[in-house]
Amino acid sequence: MKKVLLATSLIASSFTAFAANLTVEELRIEKASKAMPKVLSAFSDEVNQFEKQWQAATSYQQASDLIDDYAKQLWRDAKARIIKTNSFDDRELYWARLLSSKIIRTSKPQFAMTDSEQTALLTMLENGSRGRTDLDYSKKTDKRILITGFDPFLLDRNINQSNPSGVAALLLDGQVINYNGISAEINTVMVPVRYEDFDQGIIESLLAPYYALNNVDMIATISMGSKDFDLERFPGKRRSVTAPDNANIVYGGTATAPKISSLNDRPLPGNEFVTFSLPVKQMQKAKGPFPINDNHKVVTLEKAFEPQSLKELEGAIAVKGGGGGYLSNEISYRSIRLRDELNSDIPTGHIHTPRIQQFEPEIEAKIVKQIKAMLEQSLVAI
Repeated sequence: MKKVLLATSLIASSFTAFAANLTVEELRIEKASKAMPKVLSAFSDEVNQFEKQWQAATSYQQASDLIDDYAKQLWRDAKARIIKTNSFDDRELYWARLLSSKIIRTSKPQFAMTDSEQTALLTMLENGSRGRTDLDYSKKTDKRILITGFDPFLLDRNINQSNPSGVAALLLDGQVINYNGISAEINTVMVPVRYEDFDQGIIESLLAPYYALNNVDMIATISMGSKDFDLERFPGKRRSVTAPDNANIVYGGTATAPKISSLNDRPLPGNEFVTFSLPVKQMQKAKGPFPINDNHKVVTLEKAFEPQSLKELEGAIAVKGGGGGYLSNEISYRSIRLRDELNSDIPTGHIHTPRIQQFEPEIEAKIVKQIKAMLEQSLVAI
């Protein structure tokens, strides 16, 4: 009896230790499983098989090979599934990734794994399942387009929230579009809604090779916005919202004291505002149910207004750029700042999609269709 109690105690203490190692995102899995069991079980066969293979891994190399293959396949399967089911649901991939990372954190393989090895394996899972290792322009087209989408966010407000930009990333990856005899291949990446990843240079490391080599023809970052489509003319440098990221971190910037983010442990360099270079007039011709605005609105410490040029923003301190004061604005600012720093001429900018309430597949279908039309219209100008 004492042995049973001891074993039970060890299991309980071990679970507590494991639970303490879970991320905020992974800790939401239980609530999500109750709220939307079908979404969480979408990749249950793949996740269960991965768990068995993970627990059987006898070396770091074997575990590395396993996760590399599994993460890439998860991305491919998510893209195939959303097309096959016509579900317009990005949530399945998001939660499958978290179920998988939870396994790596809480279930032991058959070898002694160091903290740095675990971190490397988790990064491999992130990169592969977000499409970062699948950025291969293999089709013979006239143009190449790179777009980014975001994970669902503000999940403590709505655990079942979807993100149209993530749906677009899944549906448009690898597609070839055509307009007026011009063809383009699209590649996509899914981006986490986490301040720390941005501070560690996730956007710069992703985009620097393209800007350095000028080997794509347009880069468009996409996120969920408000009522209509907004093309964000003047992204700002600072964070100024109290909304938490998906790790429940509030950065601390406010409307009266906006904060500069970091880049590899140093303050993010660059001017307070930058300007985008997407082909606005062409993109606004894209037909669909939503207006497409050329959004000039910004907020500085002095005022809120709609400048017509960067010159009007000289000397101003950014509170909100065209994309706001959160990571949607920041991905745009970082990409354009990097483009300018590397003297690239790749048209770059941000597309804010209409907002959805939790999960609205019919509306998301219309949003993705209009994004595709915007990209098609842009081909004559890039």
